[in-house]
Amino acid sequence: MYIKRILVLMLVIILGITMYGCKAVDVMKDLVSNEEEPEVEIIRSDVEEDIEISNEVKVRDTVLYFQNENGYLIPVKRQIPWETGIAKAALRNMIDSPILREDLGAIGLSPIIPAGTQIRGMAIHEDTGLCKVDFTEDILNYESQKDEENLVRGIVYTLTEFPAVSKVQFMIEGKIVDKLKYGTDVSKPLNREDINLMSAQGDYNSKVVVYYKGTSNGEYEYYVPVTIPTSAPQANVLTALKELFKGAPASSGLYTDIPDTVQLQGVEVSDGIAYIDLSVSSIDSIASEPVFNSMVSNIGLTLRQFEEIEDIEILIDGKTAAEAGIEFGEPEGIPVFANEY
Repeated sequence: MYIKRILVLMLVIILGITMYGCKAVDVMKDLVSNEEEPEVEIIRSDVEEDIEISNEVKVRDTVLYFQNENGYLIPVKRQIPWETGIAKAALRNMIDSPILREDLGAIGLSPIIPAGTQIRGMAIHEDTGLCKVDFTEDILNYESQKDEENLVRGIVYTLTEFPAVSKVQFMIEGKIVDKLKYGTDVSKPLNREDINLMSAQGDYNSKVVVYYKGTSNGEYEYYVPVTIPTSAPQANVLTALKELFKGAPASSGLYTDIPDTVQLQGVEVSDGIAYIDLSVSSIDSIASEPVFNSMVSNIGLTLRQFEEIEDIEILIDGKTAAEAGIEFGEPEGIPVFANEY
């Protein structure tokens, strides 16, 4: 009996020494290793609100940003495979590759993140919404100042599409840099602002985002969000609509879905609904359902920047569309996505 106890005790001691030895080896490996770990690590999953995810195909509708041949940033809804850390996956789906370039080429767009770029890590602060994203130095392999501007804004806009993200801090190879190679300041967290900014004519006090339309190949059209400086004391619904109905700047190469026969008379907002009153010189010009619905979508996209607007209703000389003789199915007032492909 005594011998058995001795044997058991010796076995316990041997096992303890073995386990400690393995741990000691790991500690030594950590001490002598020259491999640098990324300073940014994923610390939480992205919080999603009211997002429908198919249980069958495991994909998520996600807005990614690309550019067209004229240098405009274009938001496109894409379906990407669902995974934990979906914001990081969204950026990976924007990195230039032969497959992505061929796919986007069909609609005249191209990637904004240079080929070979890797995302070393990403962290989203749960309380502040600050997203730190760390890239390899390959992200600097772009060719122009416009490419640099679109790279920065496209990444910020893509990440801030997620409810958990409010601002973005760029990092390269684990470090915050002051400026990129063409002078874009990335030393501090960046907010979602000034997409496709038009140059101001004189002094301005506020800016509104207007959705115009563009095309690269004459076959596929897409909406283009453009930031317009205005003299209004602050951005408001009426100013945004006036800019939309004024039409795109002549040199922009863009246009709208508002027929020339339609003029804006005014707008009132009540209980979250914007009632837009129009005058029409020829009712036949909007009597086609595709034309009417495209006009409503163009207006709705422009007004969705205002949180108080939940829906829109079109009036013709103070009358509802039905009273004016336009009886179509209820169009989508505020589209969820500008472009789908």
